[in-house]
Amino acid sequence: MTDTSVGFQRLAQLHSIRLVQPLLIRSHLGAVRQREVVDGQALLTWPAQYQPSDSFRGHFEFGLKYERLHFEFFSRLFAALDPEDVAAWVRDEPTGRYARRTAFLYEWFTGRRLDVPDAAANVAYVDAMDAGQYLTATRADRVRRWRVNNNLPGSPALCPLVYLGPQAERGWLYDVAAGVQRLDDAFGPELLLRSAAWLTFKESRASFAVEHEADQDDKVRRFAAAMGEFSGRLDDAMAPENLLTLQKVVLGQHALRVGMRQSPVFVGQSTFRAQIVHYIAPDEDRVPGMLDALRLTERRTRGADSVARAAAVSFAFVYLHPLSDGNGRVHRFLVNHLLAADKAVPPNIVVPVSATIAGSAQGRAQYDQVLEGVSKPFMRAYADGYRFGPHRVCPDGVETNFEFLQADDAQHVWRYLDLTAHVHYLSDLLRQTVEHEMAQEALLLRQHGEARAAIKRWVEMPDADADRIIRSLYENHWVVSGKLCQALPAIFEEGGAFYGVQGHLVEAVRVVFEDGVGAAPRR
Repeated sequence: MTDTSVGFQRLAQLHSIRLVQPLLIRSHLGAVRQREVVDGQALLTWPAQYQPSDSFRGHFEFGLKYERLHFEFFSRLFAALDPEDVAAWVRDEPTGRYARRTAFLYEWFTGRRLDVPDAAANVAYVDAMDAGQYLTATRADRVRRWRVNNNLPGSPALCPLVYLGPQAERGWLYDVAAGVQRLDDAFGPELLLRSAAWLTFKESRASFAVEHEADQDDKVRRFAAAMGEFSGRLDDAMAPENLLTLQKVVLGQHALRVGMRQSPVFVGQSTFRAQIVHYIAPDEDRVPGMLDALRLTERRTRGADSVARAAAVSFAFVYLHPLSDGNGRVHRFLVNHLLAADKAVPPNIVVPVSATIAGSAQGRAQYDQVLEGVSKPFMRAYADGYRFGPHRVCPDGVETNFEFLQADDAQHVWRYLDLTAHVHYLSDLLRQTVEHEMAQEALLLRQHGEARAAIKRWVEMPDADADRIIRSLYENHWVVSGKLCQALPAIFEEGGAFYGVQGHLVEAVRVVFEDGVGAAPRR
């Protein structure tokens, strides 16, 4: 049977390219043009008039025109390709936009210079990526050699890829600034600010829960303080010295390991039978260069969509795993920091994404699932690529016997992760957190204030006593407990000075919480 594949899929076949991250678009020839989605992969059928020449230039130009970019594929293809295939194309079409884009991409990914002259000075510049469909650098670098605007979001050492789709089809992408503004409109800025302190603490506590760590008050308070002090206030959060500051604040004075990682690391679990590996992070020698590239990505994407870049930077960070400890918590800190730095949310407002993640089994499962979007295919590809050999001591003092034997091949994945699914995930997570978690917190705070005022209409008392009544009645479903009677006998014990109003107090509090006196307006 004749193979009818065209585009990037055909080139992968011709050059025996094995991808860890699959092509998300596969094209082939057929009778009529159509599109079918199977397991998240778009299968495109093209009629005969679209058939390209069965050559590198024919299929690569077709892919650039009609398919999604795939940086891991480009990296592997160009490493295997005879550079003359690209050079000959440029010589034949020295002013061609696709030839020049391809030549730029070849030199960018490989670091090798093609044996062809520079493009003529009168040729119009063309963008390396379509800024209308991808997360790109907001200020492109002009590459005079090819008359190409380099708007790739990172550098060859690390460059995450995010496909956003045409502007008209981005209804899925959450406008977190508008969501927070709706809360402000519904509850008022004062109430939202009052809820911020609890939300910060809640986010801190939940971040430890995501890591399956015990709820230790000192750690939680320390992380909450870091959120309040640094979120949105670091001009260069990815700088090693700032990451070290965050790490120290998060881990505390008694942490065993601080600083940048100088040893191999894998995410997994140990049993009495064996060690199970779920993901292998880049080897320690690559970490400094890749972290510098991620830092560059954060700077180059400033001004782009805040949710897209928060997802790209924070998830690239967690896959890089550059710190000796605390990577998960710093990863989730970066989400809030970047949203605040982009002024999508005020710097004193924390969006408690960890609370949404840790708040339910479904939340945890969804978080694990998005991480497994990279880790599972990675481990399928490299299931035989690691071993536990002789023990050795690394420069950071870590003793290990773990060895990853295919790092040179895996660098194509580590450097060029497609984080599109992670942006979709973070968008949904932020929507749920703002419109449910934060809205519910503001509502409870408003109800609490109205319940306190209702109590004081019957009996004037300190706020602490009113709060005790509210908390006890709420937790005991409007039944006066013996403990509350003992705490406030003047109101709740027979013969007390205010005993006659206890029924009114209970009803006043119940009405506020059950009958919706403080309820948020419906949308």
